[in-house]
Amino acid sequence: MNTLKKGLLTVTLSAAAIAPIAGCSSTTSAGAVGADRKQLLLVSSQQILQLSNQAYLETINAARAKGKLDTNYAQVQRLRRIANHLIPQTAVLRPDATSWDWKVHAITDNQINAYVMPGGKIVFYTGIIERLNLTDAEIAAIMGHEMAHALREHSREKASRGVATSSAIGIAASALGLSSGQAQLVGLAGDLGLNLPHSRTQEAEADRIGLELMARAGYNPNAAISLWQKMQASGGGSMPQFLSTHPSSANRISNLQALVPTVMPLYEAAPKR
Repeated sequence: MNTLKKGLLTVTLSAAAIAPIAGCSSTTSAGAVGADRKQLLLVSSQQILQLSNQAYLETINAARAKGKLDTNYAQVQRLRRIANHLIPQTAVLRPDATSWDWKVHAITDNQINAYVMPGGKIVFYTGIIERLNLTDAEIAAIMGHEMAHALREHSREKASRGVATSSAIGIAASALGLSSGQAQLVGLAGDLGLNLPHSRTQEAEADRIGLELMARAGYNPNAAISLWQKMQASGGGSMPQFLSTHPSSANRISNLQALVPTVMPLYEAAPKR
């Protein structure tokens, strides 16, 4: 290896080592569940919000154009009522979140899916409510989990890791004279070794925070367990955990069961829903 390649490789490795330190902070307080992990945040919140707001508008406008947006008034009101119980609880973890421009919509679609975009845009697909016959508490479990992703700015964190990983791989490929095929293998190794395990960490973290949010809002945290039992029965979570961004349903249920005693006092102190 010549001196130039050695120098570039040293810079790459140094950058990869320094990035987690230079950009590390935490978007929320730890809460009762102790979610106090430091995060790599190289991309700004504003950048992520601009992208997510654009995606949100495209999603909502497309659903509206197809006559699939908020078609069941009672169902949408149900979602908004649950959201209104959960949103005030976000102040414990992140005080600024209560002033976000929260929106709640339901899209008529048979898929089992729901998410909360950065900045508080809540979208439920009717399939997840109807096919799983969800109770209010089970909806709160899903909504709290997805809110946690937004509170912790997991999308921003993923983007930051992508920037760090792609930059390092690009420099390394150039420095070492790797072919495009070799560079792709390096990228795959980085994905399996860094990004996917990290995503599983985010999912577990969202489970923890979501459980606290629903308990503080007065929804029985045991509903998070019954929710994932329904998911498991419906065929969800069947992908091998090694290659999945989500914990397996069995592991998720076990972890939630272990956490319920931690948040149960919060539920017992809250008005019951």
